[in-house]
Parts: sequence; C-alpha cells; structure tokens
Amino acid sequence: MKKNFVLDTNVLLHDPHAIFSFEDNHVIIPIFVIEEVDQFKREGTERGRNARTISRLLDGLREQNGSISEGVPLDNGGTLRVALPKSRKKLEVALDPGQADHAILRTAIEIRDKMPDRKTILVTMDTNLRIRADALGITPQNFENKRVQIDKLDSGSTEINVSNEDINAFFQNQELQLQDVTGLNPNVYINLLGTDTSKSALGRWDDERQRVVPLRVPGDVMGIRPKNREQSFALDLLLDDKIQLATLVGKAGTGKTLLALAAALKRTIDDGAYSKVLVSRPIIPMGRDLGYLPGSVDEKLNPWLQPIFDNLELLLGSSASKKPLTMQKLVEDGFIQVEPLTYIRGRSLPHQFLVIDEAQNLTPHEVKTIITRSGQGTKVVLTGDPYQIDNPYVDSASNGLTIVTDRFKKERLSGHVVLAKGERSKLAELASNLL
Repeated sequence: MKKNFVLDTNVLLHDPHAIFSFEDNHVIIPIFVIEEVDQFKREGTERGRNARTISRLLDGLREQNGSISEGVPLDNGGTLRVALPKSRKKLEVALDPGQADHAILRTAIEIRDKMPDRKTILVTMDTNLRIRADALGITPQNFENKRVQIDKLDSGSTEINVSNEDINAFFQNQELQLQDVTGLNPNVYINLLGTDTSKSALGRWDDERQRVVPLRVPGDVMGIRPKNREQSFALDLLLDDKIQLATLVGKAGTGKTLLALAAALKRTIDDGAYSKVLVSRPIIPMGRDLGYLPGSVDEKLNPWLQPIFDNLELLLGSSASKKPLTMQKLVEDGFIQVEPLTYIRGRSLPHQFLVIDEAQNLTPHEVKTIITRSGQGTKVVLTGDPYQIDNPYVDSASNGLTIVTDRFKKERLSGHVVLAKGERSKLAELASNLL
C-alpha cells in the first residue's frame, strides 16, 4: 500500500533530490517548508545552493506537469505536491505556535486524519522533531537515503590465519596467494597470522593480481615514522600513486592529518610525482562569525587554517629532505597552497596532491564536488573523525567522509584506513578515551 511522506525543511536542504527517493509513494511538502527554504536561497553556502536547487526542481515540475498543489507525477511512479492546510490551527499542546515546526506538524496531522487508510510518515533529520511527532501520534522517520552507520563502516583491515610456511613464502616471494578467500575489498590491509604466534606479516590485498603484497613504507617520511600498525597502513596507502582516493578515519591525535601532509610533501617536493600540494578544510562558522573577525580575508581565515600550518611547519622543521625547505619559500614557489574549500568549487586540479582535513563536516554533495575537481594525475585524501562534527546539517551517518568511504570500498583506485590509537601524547589519548 502506498504511503504519504511529509518532508521537513532540513531534508531538502541536505539533499534537494530527496523528493525522488521515496519510490512510488506520495511525497508531500508543507507550504511552510517552502517558506523556510526561501530564507536560505541567497546564502553562498552549500545550504544556499541546495535551497536554490530545490526551488528550481519544484518550479520545473510545476511547469512541466501542472499545478503542484494538486499533485504532479514523478518518474518513479509516485506523486509530489505542496500541501497548504485549510487553516493554521494551534495544536492543543505546549508548543510554540509561531515555529515552523509547529506548522509542519499540523500539516502532517491534517494529512493523516484526512487519509486514515494511508500511512502518513514525517521525514525529518531533526531528532527533537521526531520525538515531538511521535508524541503526537505521527510516525517519524529519519532520512536514510545517504546514511552509513558508523559502527558498520569498514575498518580497512582484517586478520587472516595462514601457516608458518605461508609467512616464510610471503617474505621470500614478496607476495602470497591466499586459498579459499572471498569477499576481500580492493586494497584492504591484512595482518597475516602464522600457526606460531611469533610469526606474522603485514600486507595489502592486490585485487587485480589476487595476491597479498607487502607494504612499501620507507623508514622515514619527512622525518615521520609510523608508530603503530594502522599508521603503517596509512602511509602505504598515501604513498601509492595508483590509489587516487584515500580516506583516513580516526579520533583526535591518531596522526591522520600529519601522515597525509607528510606523504604529500614527500611525493611532491622530494619525488616530484605531483606539481603541488593543495590543503584545505571546511570553514563551518560562516557569515557573521567570519565577518566579525578583524583584518583581511586571509587574516579572517587564518584561525581555521592554522592547524594545517602547524603540521606543515612541524614536518618542514623535522625533515631531512633533499632540498632546503621553508614554508614561505614553498608557498612562494607554488609547491604548497592552503586555502578554504570555498575557493575550490569550479576549479580543475590536475597533477596535485589534494588533502581535505576535517572532511566529516562536509555533506555528501560537497565531497562529490571536491572529488570531481580532480584532474589527471591528482590524488585526493580525506581525513576526519565522524564523532566530532560541527556542521548541524550532517551527523556521523550522513556526512560526506562516511558516505564516500562506504561507496568507494569496492573500487580499486581507492583505499581506506581506520586509525584507532592516539599517538599525540599519553595525556591526549587519555582525554580522548575518558572525556
């Protein structure tokens, strides 16, 4: 039986194409949602772009198929209409009648009561609104179209038991063919465990050759040495140019950003494999917060980009590189460019090592925009912690970092590593675990 899906504003601002995600059911947008969307259309942010996109989509459906208030057909067999309740009645509960949420709830209740034979569901990414809807007898639902539960995210590594002879053969032949092993994702990292507990080896699954191959990690990368197994996996991933998309996920202090920048500098400055290192991160406090900071645009952005500069200066200070390195010289010569993500839109980036820090604050559409900027010979690295999200419009299951990691896990040109152990300091590790 077909259902009614009433959409909240945040669903459309998160994904304007959400209206096409409900199969052959009836999609209903309260008129109050259109009013809210209209408030964001002038923003230069992703939210503003999505507001303009949904407005264009609805207007196009209206021009093509007639009155959207009566309902228009969708290609998936469903229908879409904008609902205007007969009156904006107050709910007889302790809710603020001036809030748009109140009006959206009122619309959902009216639709439910008018069509008792058809299930009505309020779709919203607002946790509190789902609670209120449930209390009022409306079936609530989160928008699940692009969600990957963090506890189900692939770790990027696994353990496989083999014989001691296999371990010896792996070291001797620099490869190992596994017997009766299926379902391994390309570039998954493997801890080979021998019959003797003292025998083990680390490798990576080469999906094209159907072999386990050893890690190729130099002892020193810009003065940085891997301190644990996952960091060795990460450096192997970062230094392999065949892997064009790498995602590093981990809590604060696990070395995600430092390892990514170390690999970027080595492959660009020392090895000459890339023409430039481009480093960026999302600027979450937009508009008023940024505008009220003193100084020029560069001075306003500096507080958000300073963590990147700190890591770069640490690497340049500890590196025994073939070339004398200073931050100012590398920036002047065009080898390093650090800028906010706002400036990347619309560009084409060939032969560059692109590092996107704090990628958990990006929406799936923003990550898609970034990756599609990569030209020939470009490597894209996304780092972040899905448990530390500052963007109010995404969560641990709907952010761009989590989504892209899951979508690309079966692709040969991508790889993924979860870093679990903090290496910044004992104090930082304790704080991360206990607080």
